[in-house]
Amino acid sequence: MSPSRSKSATPTGANSATSTTGTATTSAGRQPGRVAFVGAGPGDAGLMTVRAVEYLAAADVVVIDQLSREDVVARYCRDDVEVVDAGHGDHGQPLTHAMRAKLVVKAAKATKGGLVVRLMDGDPGFFNGLAEEALALRKAGLGFDVVPGVSAVSAVPTYAGVPLTSSTSQAVHVVAANDRKVDWTASVSDHVTVVLLGAPDDLGDSLAKLLEAGRSADTPVALTERGTTIRQSTRTTTLGEVAAVMKDVEFPALAVVGATVALRDQLSWFESKPLFGWNILVPRTKEQSGTTIARLASYGATAEVVPTISVEPPRTPQQMERAVKGLVTGRYEWVGFTSVNAVKAVREKFAEFGLDARAFAGLKIAAVGGVTAGALREWGLEPDLVPTGEQSALGLLEAWPPFDEVLDPINRVFLPRADIATDTLVAGLQNMGWEVDDVTAYRTVRAAPPAAPVREAIKGGQFDAVVFTSSSTVRNLVGIAGKPHPSTVIACIGPATAKTAEEHGLRVDVLAPEASSNALVDALADYGLGLAAAAAEAGEPVLRPSAKRAASRRRAK
Repeated sequence: MSPSRSKSATPTGANSATSTTGTATTSAGRQPGRVAFVGAGPGDAGLMTVRAVEYLAAADVVVIDQLSREDVVARYCRDDVEVVDAGHGDHGQPLTHAMRAKLVVKAAKATKGGLVVRLMDGDPGFFNGLAEEALALRKAGLGFDVVPGVSAVSAVPTYAGVPLTSSTSQAVHVVAANDRKVDWTASVSDHVTVVLLGAPDDLGDSLAKLLEAGRSADTPVALTERGTTIRQSTRTTTLGEVAAVMKDVEFPALAVVGATVALRDQLSWFESKPLFGWNILVPRTKEQSGTTIARLASYGATAEVVPTISVEPPRTPQQMERAVKGLVTGRYEWVGFTSVNAVKAVREKFAEFGLDARAFAGLKIAAVGGVTAGALREWGLEPDLVPTGEQSALGLLEAWPPFDEVLDPINRVFLPRADIATDTLVAGLQNMGWEVDDVTAYRTVRAAPPAAPVREAIKGGQFDAVVFTSSSTVRNLVGIAGKPHPSTVIACIGPATAKTAEEHGLRVDVLAPEASSNALVDALADYGLGLAAAAAEAGEPVLRPSAKRAASRRRAK
């Protein structure tokens, strides 16, 4: 590990030459690392604060807590960050606060001049051992910062549709379930909401003691596992019946006891999302899937991306080089981008030639859709033309103005595209009077097969749905991973893609009303709502497609 690193995103004070303990100023190379206690939130990475994300981006070492935080580290940290597990020891036993404190001190001393982020579940100040670990740092003469986080105490009940207070319940008692010195008689009033955090065994014991102390057996109880994540599960019962439910509760879990639990039937907003808990297969590259993944998440689903193509430079770069030089010398009136990959290819060629976005001055720029337009805006370019209807080559052609000898000084268009692009756009532009330089900016080749567990999941029906955004994604996914299981919901972006799917023996369940990734996800969400409505009408539980198959398999046995 390098003793001193340049970090443009380092938060103020993260690598200060003098610690808050007042120790003497030393050179950065000899100074122990500084520690930041950062709240990771209750589970949903989107609940992390801006400040927390800044610290993670600057971290040299991340010391994680009891919950698995690999997704947070992968999302916000550098690739070379060192990860230290402070949740469990070598034999899987939970570490004590004292053991964790020793790990943090050791990491700070070993990270000369760097930054150690102590990533704590929820909020550092709530049942997380901040006091013990911070005092250990103080004793060792090491400085620290604290970044508060969203606590599970409020976030998990909110995500479960259970407000902690109401007009008739104004008091909230928060209790660590492993606290053996609690006076439970203080929480027996019907006007008190009790929030319990801890391991399932401790939760069960505490709920039993609350009942023994005199809280009514009819008091509603909500038990939420894996709160704020797409795997969240909430069950409601009563204090008198909760013991039977506790037998299969898993960590992390939280219990809410009180009258406000009854409001869940009306206020549940998270677990009632159309695709809640669905695991969706997205056969595209990660760079192309950002919009789709975000929209799926807004409906409560998670997505797993399986690249079906690999993008490579053209075999002969001369054609692309001539076109870029022509762009600079005024050869073109328009530049048309039909994909994010085309934007990336031109941008890379610009960097190779020492050019920047200013070279587009005086040119008109067209983008096939919103995602491509977004890639252009990231480059500092605002497209002049984006189709408002179908976001495809045909939609772009319908929006493109014909060549006008009076208004257009130049009649030539530069189209940087894939080697397998169709001729629809080129032929249409030529019919409108434009001269087109159709240039191969990149090649698309079939990607390597995914890992064996992913292939087995695809063929075994472990995915609830797959979204196909082009015919090539259908062909390539089947080619590298096999056909999705018949129980998997098949969603296609348009008729051509649906036809290809059917040709490969797939049953198409969802067809987007327009050729856009957002419309495709929205159509899948509508399908999910239909499944939920049908289950409710039949008096059956709402199950995901993969869960239905698992249930059917168990019944068959």
